[in-house]
Amino acid sequence: MKHEKPVALVTGGGAGIGRSAVLALAAAGYDVAINYSSSKGAAAETAKAAQELGAETILLQCDVSDDPAVRGMLAQVEQRFGRLDVLINNAGTTSAISPKDLDAVTAENWDRVFAVNVRGMFQVTRAAVPLLKAAGNGCVVNTASIVGLRPGPQPLAYATSKAAVVSLTKVLALNLGPEIRVNAVAPGWMEGDWMKRMLNDKYDSLMERRARQTPLKRCVTADDVAETMLSLVRSNRFVTGEIIVIDGGFSSST
Repeated sequence: MKHEKPVALVTGGGAGIGRSAVLALAAAGYDVAINYSSSKGAAAETAKAAQELGAETILLQCDVSDDPAVRGMLAQVEQRFGRLDVLINNAGTTSAISPKDLDAVTAENWDRVFAVNVRGMFQVTRAAVPLLKAAGNGCVVNTASIVGLRPGPQPLAYATSKAAVVSLTKVLALNLGPEIRVNAVAPGWMEGDWMKRMLNDKYDSLMERRARQTPLKRCVTADDVAETMLSLVRSNRFVTGEIIVIDGGFSSST
């Protein structure tokens, strides 16, 4: 019997943007496959919250840089649901190296960030293409970053990988249309654990300063990003290859 509800796969779905995306999709009537790499507990909590919103869920442990594991993950999605309508490529990693400390960047560090953020995104998309095409109006939304569009205080490998995500989004949109739309979101400084790790003890003061400099007078939240993702999925049927900046107007006012 055909699975009637639309289905989404969210990589890095346990916390942050991924968790918010899972819950937004669940509230909108999607069943959700939730991928995680190491945060099993957080992913399980997200799955429980999505179920309370009416979604059927499946938890899929997979490092997206591992192509055989990625292909196995998509096989599980097909076996469980028989369809895939939406892919949210959100899995990502970074490093703790100062962007000014070029000598501290090792080949291993650089390659790991790119393996997850860029190659992993490509591998998941490639494995999902047959199911997305079969859906009839497949949609991919990638998580980029404002530092992929303009310089910012992020580690070099991370910022450069997000610039690659911007390019990958446009190339995939060109080559997967008309059956599949591919867009990306580029959040600015986002409240939460990610920026706390980046800014350490300066988090509160720097985030407050950024909010004052932002036309909408606050920094972006994970829920803001998920709201935009859902809009790209459901309401922008003739939009593809676009990078949507979500920063409250900061980048356009500086």
